[in-house]
Amino acid sequence: MNLWNPKVLKLNNGVIGVGVMQRKIYKAKKIFTGLEVLDDAFMVVEDGKIVSFEKEVNETFEDLEDAYIAPGLVDTHIHGYKDADVMDGKEGNLDIISRGIVEMGVTSFLPTTLTASTEDLDRACEVIGKEYKDVKGAKVRGIFLEGPYFTETYKGAQNLNYMSDPSIEELKKWKDLSDGLVNKIAIAPERYGVVEFIKQAKEIGVYVALGHSDATYDKALEAVNAGANIFVHTYNAMRGLHHREPGMVGAALNTDAISEMICDGYHVHPISAKIVMDHKGRDHVCLVTDCMRAGGMPDGPSMLGELPVIVEKGTARLVDGGALAGSILKLSDAVKNVFDWEIATVREAIEMATIVPARSVGIDDICGSLQEKREADFIVLSPKLELERTYIDGNLVYER
Repeated sequence: MNLWNPKVLKLNNGVIGVGVMQRKIYKAKKIFTGLEVLDDAFMVVEDGKIVSFEKEVNETFEDLEDAYIAPGLVDTHIHGYKDADVMDGKEGNLDIISRGIVEMGVTSFLPTTLTASTEDLDRACEVIGKEYKDVKGAKVRGIFLEGPYFTETYKGAQNLNYMSDPSIEELKKWKDLSDGLVNKIAIAPERYGVVEFIKQAKEIGVYVALGHSDATYDKALEAVNAGANIFVHTYNAMRGLHHREPGMVGAALNTDAISEMICDGYHVHPISAKIVMDHKGRDHVCLVTDCMRAGGMPDGPSMLGELPVIVEKGTARLVDGGALAGSILKLSDAVKNVFDWEIATVREAIEMATIVPARSVGIDDICGSLQEKREADFIVLSPKLELERTYIDGNLVYER
């Protein structure tokens, strides 16, 4: 396929497209807009924006042949990539992550913190708030605070030394430090003061997720009824389903809250993923990576916050105890996996990584779907759902 005027600059941390945008028309076998599926259609892009979708055109176009066009993927739970982590508090790391994750088809993301000291969380939020407008790859659409309001039993790879009851004053501080970016926080429902915290968080525009918790079904349900709308990496790091105590998993299954899932084949068995999807509906399942700094890097030792990790055989695990420590999953691979496992159609697989995560944190008005006048952030997939290209503002930023 001939590329349209892509002045492409190859960098160590990714492939970033630069240059003046021109009018460009793409023809694809299918265009998955997030709202509908268009067959043998044309997408017109001009000055970085989507102009229209057409059935016929009288202009020169690029024929993508059997490939599919889909919205750029939206990762609402990702800690790092290419040996950079948002918790490093290091200037420039956000851009490394942003440029790296275009190779997994991500064009919008929520850099994700973890349970750490107040000072480290202050620094992480402040650095993101200063740098998010200048990243050269995937766009920062908010910040996800994964903790520190968790409990020990299902701490996973979170540091129990910094866990505490929720504080709306702390949340407001982190939101202020981040230039207002914080729009998602995860808490354990059994912590003191959760119901009031959820209500206050919603008032300042922060969506509340539930996870890393030993809460009973009733406690989890109480949190959902107060306004929590997401379950963090469903099944993982939460009280499981039992026939006499449905637990956190039971609450995830039996409410309308959106269930995050890490579909790398290690965190959740495909049949377990199917059960959640079948029961809740795939429009209530959000694919995430929970990717840490070892993503996109060779196997070997790494770190998740202050905790040593070993990466091998497709997983990242704590050196102490062997618990899964985030993942090295690419979001494009998660999309392909659920399709290959025959638990989702092509459209469902794509939407679980685009419009559903965008909707879960209220950013579906700017990303997660392809619409006229929207920024031309999109991907090209093969019929087998292999990622072929990533575009941001109509510019080619990655090609396989």
